[in-house]
Amino acid sequence: MPMRKIINDPSLVEDQTIDGILAAFPGHLKRVNPNSRALVRGDAPIQGKVAIATGGGSGHIPLFLGYVGPGLATGCSVGNVFSSPSSDDMLEVTKAIDGGEGVLYLYGNYSGDTMNFDMSSEMADMDGISVKTSLGRDDVTSAPNEEMERRRGVAGIFFGFKIAGAAAEEGRDLDGVHAAAEAAVFNTRSMGVALSGTTIPAAGEPGFTVDEGKMEMGMGIHGERGVELGPLLTADEIAGQMLDRILPDLPFSSGDSAAVLVNSLGATAPEELYILYNKASQILGDRGISVHKAFIGEYATSMEMSGASISLCKLDDDMTKLLDAPAYSPLLLQQVGG
Repeated sequence: MPMRKIINDPSLVEDQTIDGILAAFPGHLKRVNPNSRALVRGDAPIQGKVAIATGGGSGHIPLFLGYVGPGLATGCSVGNVFSSPSSDDMLEVTKAIDGGEGVLYLYGNYSGDTMNFDMSSEMADMDGISVKTSLGRDDVTSAPNEEMERRRGVAGIFFGFKIAGAAAEEGRDLDGVHAAAEAAVFNTRSMGVALSGTTIPAAGEPGFTVDEGKMEMGMGIHGERGVELGPLLTADEIAGQMLDRILPDLPFSSGDSAAVLVNSLGATAPEELYILYNKASQILGDRGISVHKAFIGEYATSMEMSGASISLCKLDDDMTKLLDAPAYSPLLLQQVGG
C-alpha cells in the first residue's frame, strides 16, 4: 500500500522541507552554501556574542530548525530522517555563526550525533574556534538516574535552548552560556507515551507499531522501546504515571518552582495535551510545586507518531529570568519568552 503521506519523492523529503521553510519565512534562516543542510540565523554571525549550534535527524520539527532564532540557537544542521547530520555540515554551521566569542554545541544524547559533533568540535578547534558541549539527557526511562550520562535527549531540551539562548543574548561568555545550558539540562526530566508507530519516508513502512487500544510508556522519539506496553489508559492516569516517574527522579519537592512542557509527538491533538496538562497541574499543586510557566504544543515530534510527553524543569532565580527573556522562532507554535 502507498504511504499515507503528502510528499513528492521519499528521497527529497528533507531538502524539500527545508525549501518550504525558507520560502515561508524569508530572511529568518539562510543556507551556509547553496543546497546545504547547514542553516543559520539570517543575521549570523553576531559579533561579540557566544553562538549556539544544534542539529540532529530530520523528522522532529520544530526541533531542530525551529529552534534557531533570537534568544535561541544561532544555527543548525539536519540529517536524513532520524539520522545524524554530517560533521562537515556541523563544521560549516560552526564557522558561519562564530562571532569571536566561541560556540556552544547543544543537542540530544544520541551516539551518531555525539560522534559527528565531537569530530566537528575537534576541527573547529584547529580553526581557532572554542567549542563547549551540553547534551540533552532528560528522558527518565532510558537509563537509571545514576547513569544520567546514558539518557536520551527528548522534548525537554527545549529548556536548554531557551535558557542558554537567553544567556547568550545577555552577553555572557562561553563558560557562562555553557553553565546556563548545563543547569537547564540537569534540572529537566521528561517521559513520553506512544499510541502508534511512525513511517520513515525512505523505508516506506512503519518502523514499529503499537496495537490498537494499547500504549507504550517511555517510548523514545525514534521508536526506542519503552518500559511498559499495556492497555490505553485515561489522560489522568497517563499524567499520573508520568509524574510518578519524573518527580522523584531529580527530585522535585514541595516549595519548588517549575516550568512544564506538554509536547505532542506529531499526531496528538491540542485538546488532548490540555487535558494532560490539567491533571499534571493538579498533581503538582497537590505536591506543593508551583508552575511558573507552561508550554503546550509541538516542540519535538516524531513524524506522525501519536503520543505525548511531559517535561518538567526545576527553576532557580537565574533560570527563571532567562526562561522569561524574549525569544522567537516562527516554527514554534507560540512565543517562547517575553
